[in-house]
Amino acid sequence: MPQIPTCTVLRAGENFTGKQGFDYAAAISAQTVGAKGIHMQLITMPPGAKGRPHRHEAHETAIYVLSGESGTWYGEKLEHHLVAKAGDFFYMPPGVPHQPYNLSATEPVTAVIARTDPNDQESVILMPELEAIHP
Repeated sequence: MPQIPTCTVLRAGENFTGKQGFDYAAAISAQTVGAKGIHMQLITMPPGAKGRPHRHEAHETAIYVLSGESGTWYGEKLEHHLVAKAGDFFYMPPGVPHQPYNLSATEPVTAVIARTDPNDQESVILMPELEAIHP
């Protein structure tokens, strides 16, 4: 007999370090609640931290910045740049190379991330060939 889906409340789980080099608090995913089309987690970027260049193949990403100010280089050669601060929403289309970083040397950035990939890190594709562009 198939299991009937049910509503679930979770507290942010144990932190883990993702492929990009940041710490995440796992929350809604295929692994935690059996999600089929969404993943949601909390990220904290330490002061001065910079992620590794990467992309999410075939999955959209939406971010809401709770505190701090984050910059992101994006594009095929990380040639474009934008800044998102507390209260801003940020959208990343599927397959776009990007490299996020914390603009502050003293304050962390905290944000909620949602992706259309229900799995934790499976859609993250590292792009080491872009690492020297914004060292």
